[in-house]
Amino acid sequence: MTNWAGRTAADIAAAVREGRVTPRQVVAEHLERIARLDGRIGAFRKVRAEAALAEADEVASRADLAGLPLAGVPLAVKDNLAVRGEAHLDGSAATPDTPADTDHATVARMRAAGAVVVGLTNVPELCVFGTTDGIHGIARNPWDTRRSAGGSSGGSAAAVAAALAPIALGNDGMGSLRIPAANCGLVTIKPGFGVVPAGIGHGDWFGMSENGPLATTVEDARLVLSVLAGKEFARSTAATGLKIAVSRRSPLVGTAVSRPYTNAVAQAAGLLEGAGHRVRRAEPPYPASIGLTALRHWTAGTAVDAADLDPALLTRRTRVHAAIGRRFLSGVRVSDSRDRLRDRLTPFFAEYDVLLTPALARRAPEAAAWHERGWLRNALAGSNYSPLTPAWNLTGWPAMSVPLGELPSGAPCAVQLVGRPGSEAVLLSVARTLETLRPWRRTAPVE
Repeated sequence: MTNWAGRTAADIAAAVREGRVTPRQVVAEHLERIARLDGRIGAFRKVRAEAALAEADEVASRADLAGLPLAGVPLAVKDNLAVRGEAHLDGSAATPDTPADTDHATVARMRAAGAVVVGLTNVPELCVFGTTDGIHGIARNPWDTRRSAGGSSGGSAAAVAAALAPIALGNDGMGSLRIPAANCGLVTIKPGFGVVPAGIGHGDWFGMSENGPLATTVEDARLVLSVLAGKEFARSTAATGLKIAVSRRSPLVGTAVSRPYTNAVAQAAGLLEGAGHRVRRAEPPYPASIGLTALRHWTAGTAVDAADLDPALLTRRTRVHAAIGRRFLSGVRVSDSRDRLRDRLTPFFAEYDVLLTPALARRAPEAAAWHERGWLRNALAGSNYSPLTPAWNLTGWPAMSVPLGELPSGAPCAVQLVGRPGSEAVLLSVARTLETLRPWRRTAPVE
């Protein structure tokens, strides 16, 4: 029997379209793997075994099967996106356990393309923090289960890294796609503002949150992004001659980047220069206030999302986070700090096509019940290991995480690629060059 778990979404869809395998066979194999392995990983909050098999049969009967880009591909969905017939609980006891009447726009597009939703993945409460743990369990990095998968799309990342699903949906308000992707050795892209329907929480954290894919290859990320955006991002031939800026420092003063991540950037820079790009060391002009700007928007976004929830049912770290955010809320609504940040960084991206940075500053925190710890300890843990992602939510510009190199534990390391508005295809092309020149291991050894 052909083993479909661990295959790419592109491979699975091609096989289904050509009649070499049925959607039911593919989905059943992934469900069996989830049942066997997820107890050690904690990727899923809800597995839709019976519903997924029924949906697989519906895909098989579609008249347009031969043209579906994701025909029969199992899909994991982050538990803050509506899936028809399921409640999305956002990792909290305070959210209503009410089944959704309709799919979120991104889920609807994925299903229209032939994907089958196998389950809803674990998130930290209200998708706030940089580790994924809470009342529904702890999502662990399949490459190193002593460590958190990251947050807030940690369950989705863990599912894909363990080949429980070939692709997953997540979203990113301060790095919530790129952080777990970097931890778990995956490719992701946070699209720029307006490229993919958002509709996350109550206002998308003031327009900073974007939906996007988690995948094991650049091609799968491109394929899913095309479906989500409703427009084709062409398969790129490797571009050459781009001006690529290389920065290895943290935007936050006093937060150091560890050697594995600076080494990964140096390796990536060498590969891209060898591929014909013009690579230069250059530091973006981050303002000293960027940390405070990020904190104000991060907490205020949570204050909005928590406004209608019973605070007694929220964990202490979330209550504190929302309370801090309420103090900033009115100021954030009228603030021009993000416009000033864009204005400050725009000349840099007029000179450079792509910025290459570390994806993270250090390895993820331990896999533990961080939701039982205090707010300050959580906030410091997150900012100390992931200071390089929030700037690009504040600007609304596209950014990717791409696997490159290894940590001393053997878990994956990663770099970040950032571009100006509308440069998603350029970033995918650069990522494809790195993938070609330095292929990564796609699936964690969790058998």
